[in-house]
This record gives sequence, structure tokens and C-alpha cells, in this order.
Amino acid sequence: MTPDDIATLFARPSGGYGFARWGRPIVPVVFGVATPALDVIKGAIEAVVALAGHQMAETDPELGANLMVFFFRDWAELLDVPNLDRLIDGLDPLVARLETENANRYRIYRFDAAGAIRACFSFVRMDDDLAETPAEVLALSLAGQMILAWSDRAFSDRAGSGRAMLARAEGAIILHPEIGDVIRAAYDRTMPEAASDPSHALRLAARVAVLTQPEGEC
Repeated sequence: MTPDDIATLFARPSGGYGFARWGRPIVPVVFGVATPALDVIKGAIEAVVALAGHQMAETDPELGANLMVFFFRDWAELLDVPNLDRLIDGLDPLVARLETENANRYRIYRFDAAGAIRACFSFVRMDDDLAETPAEVLALSLAGQMILAWSDRAFSDRAGSGRAMLARAEGAIILHPEIGDVIRAAYDRTMPEAASDPSHALRLAARVAVLTQPEGEC
């Protein structure tokens, strides 16, 4: 991937650049699914965290769980979740907007003082399209999207503007190799946890090139 390709993955609506990765171990909790689906989702999260070379933990000392995934049928159901309005500022107008847009997914990040991800809230409205999506496909997509603070348009299918998050290999669904390379490079120890300067995309592209270089080449 070129630096320009990578820059589009972290482009912000304002026109700026914004990169962030998790700065603490990830502690997931999933609401609204039965045990078989829960196992699939947590397995996908564990796989993506392992790919990144990051860590998971049993509890977050500040929040208890810092990755919360909610599955539901109607956005209005969020208004009945106890104390969710304390975690999500402006929950009522947000729900109204998502209903108007007929959205089926939404993510909110919280960042620490250094700009790294400290929490992520992922909401999934199971409309007819998502209900027909295989659990492993949906789970891997969610896991790939939460590992970095991607641009809202990074994986959009509208007007062909986005890249593919997933790919098929030998009949199995996997993270697209290019996206997997970006994730691995983003979590390299030499890279910062957060960046707002577009030159970060140059560094990230260079790191991708190093990590994907065949053994024996220099």
C-alpha cells in the first residue's frame, strides 16, 4: 500500500489526519447474542488482537470492560440500556440521527491524554442484511474495525470509495492481507500510539514494507 492509500484509511471528515491504536489491554464484553455467536465474536477479537501483537486482559482498572459491543434490532433499544447515557454523551439525539439514517452500525471511541484508544463502543443493529451475514464474517469485520480508529469512510462501499476489510482465501474468510499488514505495522513498537500529522502515513507505509519484505532481502 502506498502512503496515500494508508492516509485515506485515517482521513477525518474535517480533512485532517487522525491515527490511534489501543494504549491499554483490550477487555471485551458483548451484549445481545447467544453463547454460540458470543464465542465466535470473542474468538475473532482474540485473533485480531494477536495479529496486532497487542494484549487482552480480564478487566480494565478504570472501566471494567473497555470494548463494549451491543447487538439489537432497533436503535431505540439503546435508550433502555441502564446507565448507557452516562457513557455516551448525547445518546438521545444520536439514536434519533441513526434511526433517520437507517444505519446498521456505529462506533464511538474514547481516547486517553496521549490520544491512544482507551475505550470503544460498537453498536450493531441486526437489520435484514446483517441477519443474513454469516456470524464469522460479521465477527471478523467488527474485530478488524475496532483495533484501530479507522476513518468512517475507510471501508465504505458507497461509490466504491472504500477498501475491502475482508477477503476469501481457500474458502475461508480472513482479514484482507493489506489491512492485516497495516494493523501489524501500526502496532509495531517503533510506531506512536496516536498521530495527527499526515507524515505518519509515510512512516506506516515504510513499516509495512519492512514487515512484508521476504526473508533474505534487504
